[in-house]
Amino acid sequence: MSGADVGQVKIQLLKRYFGHDSFRNGQEGLIDSILARRDVLGIMPTGAGKSVCYQLPALMLEGVTIVISPLISLMKDQVNALIQAGIPTAYLNSSLTQKQFFTACDRAKQGAYKLIYVAPERLDTPLFRGLAESVHISMIAVDEAHCVSQWGQDFRPSYLKISDFAASLPYRPIMAAFTATATAAVKDDIIKMLRLSDPYTVTTGFDRRNLYFAVKNTRDKMGETEALVRSYEGQSGIIYCATRKNVELVCDTLNADGIPCTRYHAGLSDEERRRNQDDFLYDRVRVMAATNAFGMGIDKSNVSFVIHFNMPKNLEAYYQEAGRAGRDGSEAVCTLLYSRKDYQTNKFLIDNSKDTADLDADIAEQLRRRDYARLEEMTRYCTTTDCLRQYILAYFGEKSGNMCAKCSNCDEGFVTEDVTLAAQKILSCVYRLAQRNLRMNERFVAYVLRGSKAQRITDLNCDKLSTYGIMTDTPTAKIRAIIEGLVDRGYMRRGDYGELILGIKAKELLFDGGTLSMPFKKTESRRKIQPAKKGSEGRYGEEAELFERLRKLRARLAEKAKVPAYIVFSDAVLHDMCRKKPRNYPEFLNVSGVGQTKADRYAEAFTEVIREYMSEDRTPLSVDIDAALARRKTALSSHKDRYTDDDDSSARPGAEPKMKILPASLTLSETAERIGKMLRIEPSAAEKRITDFLTGEGYITGSGDGFSVTPKGGINGIALSTKCTESGRVTVLELKRAAQKLLAEEFGIGG
Repeated sequence: MSGADVGQVKIQLLKRYFGHDSFRNGQEGLIDSILARRDVLGIMPTGAGKSVCYQLPALMLEGVTIVISPLISLMKDQVNALIQAGIPTAYLNSSLTQKQFFTACDRAKQGAYKLIYVAPERLDTPLFRGLAESVHISMIAVDEAHCVSQWGQDFRPSYLKISDFAASLPYRPIMAAFTATATAAVKDDIIKMLRLSDPYTVTTGFDRRNLYFAVKNTRDKMGETEALVRSYEGQSGIIYCATRKNVELVCDTLNADGIPCTRYHAGLSDEERRRNQDDFLYDRVRVMAATNAFGMGIDKSNVSFVIHFNMPKNLEAYYQEAGRAGRDGSEAVCTLLYSRKDYQTNKFLIDNSKDTADLDADIAEQLRRRDYARLEEMTRYCTTTDCLRQYILAYFGEKSGNMCAKCSNCDEGFVTEDVTLAAQKILSCVYRLAQRNLRMNERFVAYVLRGSKAQRITDLNCDKLSTYGIMTDTPTAKIRAIIEGLVDRGYMRRGDYGELILGIKAKELLFDGGTLSMPFKKTESRRKIQPAKKGSEGRYGEEAELFERLRKLRARLAEKAKVPAYIVFSDAVLHDMCRKKPRNYPEFLNVSGVGQTKADRYAEAFTEVIREYMSEDRTPLSVDIDAALARRKTALSSHKDRYTDDDDSSARPGAEPKMKILPASLTLSETAERIGKMLRIEPSAAEKRITDFLTGEGYITGSGDGFSVTPKGGINGIALSTKCTESGRVTVLELKRAAQKLLAEEFGIGG
């Protein structure tokens, strides 16, 4: 096949199976190198299209491509997506019964699949070895390739088997390795440990421009988390916690306060983890609280926010976890809630890690010191006053502009202050404590400087120090911020338990007349840190109603196919449908992300919805403005007894009760009272009719003892909220404008 023919076939396959007319940055070079039988290494950010780089050439190569993937959940999602696109694919892992496994192997030997996904642990099993000897393996694609490196954040010893497996085959297959995050050291390790031969290497950049990064230093993490989740109403998100205990805390608290949340950590049974993950992936529950066990390869495309309840151990892990937001290219927010305790928690996890148990003592110590250094780098990210995006990119060796305007540091701005005197007081306090053989952490030092009367202060006679109470006019938070700055600049360091120790550089400020200035945040963020509302406002606001109709259709089709909604089409594809409004099969094929197989399967259903939407008259009439205003004035006058901006408190006897027009939100009981007035029935009877309707139509489940809101209900403006009463906090059904409109149409009331 000539070069021109190969190029034409590539584009045809790209359109037919993946629904795109052209390649993204870096893809074509990697694909061409694979087709030329050259090893490749692709370092591409999440959402950049790494999978296409090996899936497309797998269709053009003879034989089968083996894809090494670390997680069962990742395999399942990717295989489902490929089957939906019309590409014959299978996976071999522990989720299959023995009969299913043998059936898949038999079909593979008959040439039924172009790609087979397998976990690295299975490579040296007799059953898989037998399969490998019976089929022609043209390529081995290694997903999440950084797992092969002991210097990476997710080292998996089983990945070390890959190169031996490849070498044991009768002929050497093409080796293709891919990862989203890799420092220079990890990149070199991937090439060495996988024995890549002169690989064609592409690094397309690490910047995820659709992500907004924020760091918040807060003492009330749970309150901050709940406020953030409520601000992302109706949208999916992940809350990462460092420990199982915090996962349980977050999950239980959010559920108790009326926010449906599920959980994922290694302490749960396999069955519960699978069930909880499916609830999240299928949009039955929109919030997932998890440890990093809920990890790499989560392909859910409509995650709109990621909250880190605790600081991760390193920037590699943070960027990978944060990158699970906005995979479809939509705007998303990644917020890290930082406290100094996170440093000690992570240090404990490093010291007690079992990952190095089987390693040589010297290597284990090197890895531990590396982990300490990465933890310090992660801490500096949380306390820096520089652009957060620039900090991340610089860590991965990539240059960027000074300010990004899409992180909390750039958004809030800073003012520089001279803190020389305050710094001298802090350093003097640490020095005076050291004279008494007391090495204390920053909290204790701040207490002494603020003049705290805590018993521990008096028990140690620290209230007799000359530095006791000399900063009573400075907030504790600011003292601790200056301490962070002094540590970052080398005037002090922290010991193994967080104790503050003076450095040689402290002499400059204490005795040599040195000065110090530090930047502090001016104000709280000038804008709300939240992604654009999807569905209600949409990427194309004027098509919000069409987007909702398409999303509901997608949900029905996904439920019928027993796959997550994003496997049918991502939100980005639905947005493109809203923009292009295809009304027939050829036009549907022009939607970005729609391949031939999916068009064959879904074109009629989606174009029917679009045709119906387009047939409705939305064209504003050309009218005389003065006449229209006059008619409006007359209409308002004739209806003034029915509608008002205030609750009715003085209705005339026999007059129809007035009703507030679509308040922003009403509880179920408030709604029942208003509808009861309109229908002239008791509020209790109205409430029963409302709940019967909402339950019967699938908007809510449960009974008066406790309702749950379904995803369908959430989309239509129904939520659970917590109200404070004299008897304590209670959870109630809350009906927003969309839900009130729904009820008004059902019961034939309103204007």
